[in-house]
Amino acid sequence: MKTWARHSKRSGFTLVELLVTLTLLSVIALTAMPLAEIASIRWKEQELRQSLRQIRVALDQYKKASDTGLIPKAVGESGYPPSLEVLTAPIASSKEVVQVPLILMRSLPRDPFNTDPTLPAASTWALRSYASPVNDPRPGSDVFDVHSQSQKKGLNGIQYDQW
Repeated sequence: MKTWARHSKRSGFTLVELLVTLTLLSVIALTAMPLAEIASIRWKEQELRQSLRQIRVALDQYKKASDTGLIPKAVGESGYPPSLEVLTAPIASSKEVVQVPLILMRSLPRDPFNTDPTLPAASTWALRSYASPVNDPRPGSDVFDVHSQSQKKGLNGIQYDQW
């Protein structure tokens, strides 16, 4: 009888213990998923802020170089670049003092909320020309400002195209 009693007590988990464990794991996974999604959105928003800051600083540097005469501009032009691609290309100076071409950005960042990887970086941004009104930004003959093309709202409640 001792041998029978020894074999009837098997080691392992019961069905109830497995169900309780799986239930607890699923509850933990369900609470972790929204947190991971929010962390991903926060990372993209941080990338958007940095990219907008980089492009806007380069636009201001181009305008300053144009106003000081380092970059030639025609009469009546705003002094802003005609396209975003100009910011990454070497710009020949019009003054003899500066012999090195100006390069304002090494590469143009992409809009992190644009989902089409086949588009070039410059096409992922919505452009605003100097002549367009603030409340209705439109592209034109120059690039005064950029913003995201995304219509989604950020975690702060403001649409990305308003940043």
